[in-house]
Amino acid sequence: MGTDPLAPLDLAFWNMESARHPMHMGALGVFAEGAPGAARHAAELLATRAAAVPGLRMRIRDVTVPLGGAAREPSAHFDPAEHVRLADPVPDFHPAAGHAMGRPLDRTKPPWEALVLPSAADDSSFAVLFKFHHALADGMRALTLAAGMMDPTTEERPPRATGPGPRPAPAAGAAPLAERLWGAAAELTRALDIGAAVARATWDVRSSPALTARPTGTRRTAGALLDLDDVHRIRKTAGGTVNDVVLALVAGALRRWLDGRGDGDDRVRPRALVPVSRRRSRTGHPHGNRLSGYLLRLPVDEGDPLARLRAVRTAMDRNKEAGPQRGAGAVALLADHLPALGHRVGGPVVAQAARLLFDILVTSVPLPSLGLRLGGCPLTEVYPLAPLAHGQSVAVAVSTYRGGVHIGLVADALAVPDLDALAAAFGAELSSLREATAV
Repeated sequence: MGTDPLAPLDLAFWNMESARHPMHMGALGVFAEGAPGAARHAAELLATRAAAVPGLRMRIRDVTVPLGGAAREPSAHFDPAEHVRLADPVPDFHPAAGHAMGRPLDRTKPPWEALVLPSAADDSSFAVLFKFHHALADGMRALTLAAGMMDPTTEERPPRATGPGPRPAPAAGAAPLAERLWGAAAELTRALDIGAAVARATWDVRSSPALTARPTGTRRTAGALLDLDDVHRIRKTAGGTVNDVVLALVAGALRRWLDGRGDGDDRVRPRALVPVSRRRSRTGHPHGNRLSGYLLRLPVDEGDPLARLRAVRTAMDRNKEAGPQRGAGAVALLADHLPALGHRVGGPVVAQAARLLFDILVTSVPLPSLGLRLGGCPLTEVYPLAPLAHGQSVAVAVSTYRGGVHIGLVADALAVPDLDALAAAFGAELSSLREATAV
């Protein structure tokens, strides 16, 4: 495995990071039904198997060409034991995971780690917090890396779709000059269109002070587990997609949480950034982040759960009709138009401007339908954890796995001491939607 230059968005993530705003994603996996000492055995397996996963050896270093650029390359001194840690037993997995999520990864080594958390109540169960820097891997790539350390599966995997490969890129200079000029003009027009949409999205912004925070560098995590069958029943009755229902649940849970802490306001419609993957398996940066997104005003001001769902459906249909290449949510595409040095110099400035662009991140992390195991222990729960943007207090990540909708919450620990109340609000909101759609 040779040197792999960072894609523009990866380079942006690498340079946006600060001590108080680490740019790693995470996943807290809960494993059960093991033998006594299962956590120690799991840590040993992770360290042993990590040595055989090439992507886990990749560190990130600065390069001289292009100026300001960086690249992934195999670490000559990779030691899995430096990345896999066994913690002391804990009574609750989330407080330990929150503390670890606030700790930046070592940028001089391959930027990932696995923290094994034994349960103080049950010696046969444990959790693993996986952390991967966003510049090392996007969500799909991180899943692949983590799965490489799991037990081999005997379940039959669905066949990979086959078809004609991508068209080869034309040789440099092969396109006629007029065609290249036209393409450059189209790119500039799209960039200006995105910029104008971002500017419009900042007009008449009405968010809640509870969703903003002075950066403290502290983190807290919580999770909610919902029944996927309930979500499907709501979708079939009320229409829309599973994603629409989940976004409506986020809006309703936020409303309940804000009301419960005395911050409710019927004029609040926070802007949610909903990332959309543009990744293709065969590109110039096969392991890089290729993201766009939709910007959605969450209908937190709407009191009726079905009306919230209809509002989400309408807004998302409008977003999809425009496409992920346009609109304020496509701001990530602007990374492709900046030179490497621009990311190096402007990264910290862009990071601090996140609050001007959106109020809360709501991202979906795909997981396999196959049951995963580690040391023979089944993975029973998995909570994806997103990085927290500068000036924001909460981020939401969602995955579906083995019949459940797993919602992972990350918050500034000092700004949101009641994150568990927000997690509980998801269950209450699902009950309301289920009752509203009952026939």
